[in-house]
Amino acid sequence: MIDLLLGPFVEFSFMRRALAGCFALSLSAPPIGVFLTLRRMSLMSDAMSHAILPGAAVGFLVSGLSLPAMTFGGLAAGLAVALLSGAVTRSTALKEDASLAAFYLVSIALGVMLVSLKGSNVDLLHILFGTVLALDDPALLLIGGISAVTLLWLAIAYRPLVVECVDPLFLRLSGRASAVTHLSFLGIVVLNLVGGFQALGTLLAVGIMLLPAVIARFWATTLPGLLPISVLASLVSSYAGLLLSYHAELPSGPAIVLTAGALYLLSILVGRNGGLVWRMRRPSHAAA
Repeated sequence: MIDLLLGPFVEFSFMRRALAGCFALSLSAPPIGVFLTLRRMSLMSDAMSHAILPGAAVGFLVSGLSLPAMTFGGLAAGLAVALLSGAVTRSTALKEDASLAAFYLVSIALGVMLVSLKGSNVDLLHILFGTVLALDDPALLLIGGISAVTLLWLAIAYRPLVVECVDPLFLRLSGRASAVTHLSFLGIVVLNLVGGFQALGTLLAVGIMLLPAVIARFWATTLPGLLPISVLASLVSSYAGLLLSYHAELPSGPAIVLTAGALYLLSILVGRNGGLVWRMRRPSHAAA
């Protein structure tokens, strides 16, 4: 049993690298996902994950599968879409979700077209779905750096973030803190999606951010409970998903996200905060 659970990570360095990269992502991305769900911005992260595709594609066209070029391109494209959608929202009657959806559709179409101009189907799959088992030292350093920056930013911006989730109007009336918090939050979202892109690709990067956050909602009702549970759910999904991909010979990225999806379904059934089993038991307690 021990060999079944630990053998792949002891024997193969690429499995250890994949686990280290996923664990680093699990420390930073799920807490950002918690704040996204609390602010009802869950779909925004999906739009932003696709927004980085054309930038990564430009980096690929210029330098091939180069980590610095694709990272810089993806980061620049994601930040540009975030700023442009915010500018459209402030200067027109269009709401933020609608402007993000428009930019998201244009971005993914542009990104796929750019990769198709020069790359092969294998290159396109690499960008869209990632190669977590091929993480090298530069990629691990990048993901670890993004995780450290995110945790530091959360420590600094925690209180304004909480206030904005509870009463955004109060924070907006209090001065410039609202704009700074919102724009820096969008930047951190893009940064974590770029980190997730290195391992899981543009299509699945959002999975490790949002699914653990949604899972946590079934087990905790307070922010101090939501944050660690989301991280724990992501750590478990990463470890179990990598094991599943190794023993069942499945693609690693989809296996990780599907494992998180299985935890989500389990939480729907037995989660203490709104799970179906607990909701069915409550009337019987009331009758007693």
